Amino acid sequence: MHKRLFALSRLDELQHLNFDNFRPRGRVGLRPALADSLEQAFNQAQMFARTHQGWLLMYGGYGCGKTHLAAAIANFAVDMGIATLFITVPDLLDTLRFSYDDPNATFEQRFEEIRTAPLLIMDDFGTQNATEWAQEKLFQILNFRYINKLPLVVTTNLLIEEMEPRIRSRLDDPDLVTRVIIKSQDYRRPENDRLGHSTLSASMDFLHKLTFSAIDLRDKEDLHADQLESLKRAFDEAREFAEQPEGWLVLTGPYGCGKTHLAAAIANFRADQGHMPMFVVVPDLMDHLRATFGPRSSVSMDRLFEDVKRAQLLVLDDLGTQNMTPWAREKLYQLFNYRYNAELPTVITTPELKDEMDPRLLSRMRDTRLSEICAITAPSYRGARKKRKKRKR
Repeated sequence: MHKRLFALSRLDELQHLNFDNFRPRGRVGLRPALADSLEQAFNQAQMFARTHQGWLLMYGGYGCGKTHLAAAIANFAVDMGIATLFITVPDLLDTLRFSYDDPNATFEQRFEEIRTAPLLIMDDFGTQNATEWAQEKLFQILNFRYINKLPLVVTTNLLIEEMEPRIRSRLDDPDLVTRVIIKSQDYRRPENDRLGHSTLSASMDFLHKLTFSAIDLRDKEDLHADQLESLKRAFDEAREFAEQPEGWLVLTGPYGCGKTHLAAAIANFRADQGHMPMFVVVPDLMDHLRATFGPRSSVSMDRLFEDVKRAQLLVLDDLGTQNMTPWAREKLYQLFNYRYNAELPTVITTPELKDEMDPRLLSRMRDTRLSEICAITAPSYRGARKKRKKRKR
């Protein structure tokens, strides 16, 4: 049985993934809160590898280290002589399908091998697009191991709410399941995940510099008192929102007045607290959604849209719908309506709330029960021009 499970696992291709070569704190420069979540996952994986008690569910984005930790558990168990099956869920389902034509094993034999493996590790778990047959087989495997309290490791990038209800209820049992959320960025491509779970969040590389401490309240400029007061009020509202995000914060004002800086400061503050936001520029969001229709896209529009729609904190920068197509307006309305009904914390920046905007968006942003509107009346600020260094000739 050991040899057969090892062959099914293809662990010979993953022998290089172990605890010794895993970086518990991630790359140099990783935000402390993100490094903490990665280190916690590392510690939980090591503990599980030694005890094989209960289930371990590891959730996180692409490239955050889930598969490395899962393979490290498998390699550790194999070295201890424990029969282990490490398999990605798509491969598991293919194995079951192909067993109908396998002369060396019946479907029943292969299915029994999988669900009764002394240690089962299911990598890349997700059932949102699975067929009814696939969902049923996955449920039968998990249910058997749940009833018999057999050790299981599951890695996934799906939220628990996105899973099939019967599977979700078993993975949500705190008496059996240890849940670990890895908030770290993509280790392979860190530039693609600066402030959230999508490449959308990497569209502004300078975001990490836009903090509350770097904001100039312009009190030394020759501005009207009401202009200075509007900027101060927006700063105070943004700081308060960052400390406890609730409802919607809408920042309006002319281009260059500081709206984006305040919105980015909120995002950076939350990220430093370990609560990763999603910061997107609205025109970029529309471009990314359109790009998912392309044949080379590795992300479906549904998945990308769901990521944005359900983000625990969403920052929408540069909202303007005047030149949008009907399709773009509809997608934006769907996004607004979902977050409005779910009362999910949202920050929106826009030059001004014009009546020619989509009335469905306006009505939600103007709802004082949920939304706080801060109008910055200070003019555009571009700072003092930097002196150029003279070239030596």
